[in-house]
This record gives sequence, structure tokens and C-alpha cells, in this order.
Amino acid sequence: MATNKGSLKGKRILITCGPTWVAIDPVRVFSNISTGALGQTLAKKLSSLGTRITLLEGPVVQPLKHREIRIRKFRFFSELQELLKAELLSGQFVGLLHTAAVADFQLPQKKSQKMDSTRSVRLKLVPTEKLINSIRRLAPKIFLVGFKLEPGLNRTKALRAAKELFKKAKCNLVVANSVTNKSYNAWIIRDDRILAQAHSRSQLAQKLIQQLKKNL
Repeated sequence: MATNKGSLKGKRILITCGPTWVAIDPVRVFSNISTGALGQTLAKKLSSLGTRITLLEGPVVQPLKHREIRIRKFRFFSELQELLKAELLSGQFVGLLHTAAVADFQLPQKKSQKMDSTRSVRLKLVPTEKLINSIRRLAPKIFLVGFKLEPGLNRTKALRAAKELFKKAKCNLVVANSVTNKSYNAWIIRDDRILAQAHSRSQLAQKLIQQLKKNL
């Protein structure tokens, strides 16, 4: 494994991206509106620098196709959970960019039969496991970048939103971002300090790569 600081060439980085599904019944799922665009952008830009990328990609509308990137697909929360565990336990990665929009809720148990669509249904949801909080246990030395998406963030709110990821997941960096129809804003944060701000996914990818070069 390459160890030269300032260069990402030859280093292995794991990226997660896209939405995750959780099953309701045999034909229905809960999902979210993540496009996976940020993770795909990071994967392509890092690969162009010679970084060896493995991308765990959820059920996105436009899947990434790239000869130099190892892509492993998942759809459901449980599939991402298993893939993430297997890749991290391999011990081959120096960094993890956890951009995937992981499902926050699930049913205690999937309905075994398709629900009758002519009747009203009340579903009980319970929280899913926070996958990012298990990463340090699986890969104690990995450089972990967590992502926090919330509407209406400003600098102060971004710092506040990042605190939980530093405390519980022991992230090295956190990206807090906010997306509306008219704007994209993101802040790269270490502890209680903003290192950089970006106004597009491409700009964020470039600034985050600068931070990775300094730390890997």
C-alpha cells in the first residue's frame, strides 16, 4: 500500500453513495431521493489521480460506469451493511468517504404478504442501526469522512450538525451540506473548525481531495 504523503496515487479509498431501500412487503420499499451524484463525482475525480477506488453504489437512477473503478452494487440497507463490513474487514483501505444516504427507519419486520392497496395502512417504524458508528470498530485506523445533509444550513448550523458525527462516529472530517432547488452549500469541518466551503458538488470534491492529500 502506498504511503507517500501529498499524493493519492495507488492508495485505496472506499466510497459509498446513493440511496438505500428498506422493505415494506415483498414488492414495496421505503427509499430517499439521493442521486449518488456526490459520491460518483468523488470517485471519478479521485480515480483520475490514480487512486484505487471501490464504490459501493445504491439503486441510483444513473449508475456509474467506469473502467478504473471497482463498483459493487447494493439496494437494501442490509446489503450495504454487509458490503461495508466485508470491505472494511479486508483492511486494504486508507480512507472511507461515506456519502450514501442511509435509511434512518425500517419496519420491525417486513410484511410477508403484499398489502391490500384498497385499505388504509398504519405502519410502525423503528430506527435503523447507524452504520457510520460501527466503522471505527471495523477499521480503527481508517481516515473517515462523514456526511451530514440538512436543509437550510449556514456556517453555525453546519458546525452544530457535525458535532454528533465527531462524537459518536469518531470521524476525521465531516462534510455538512444543504441542497435546495436554487443552491448547494457545503462545509468541510474538523472538530469545531470550518476548513473550507463549497457551492457545488464539483467544487466540494476538489476541496475535499485537497484535505485528503494532506492527511493520507
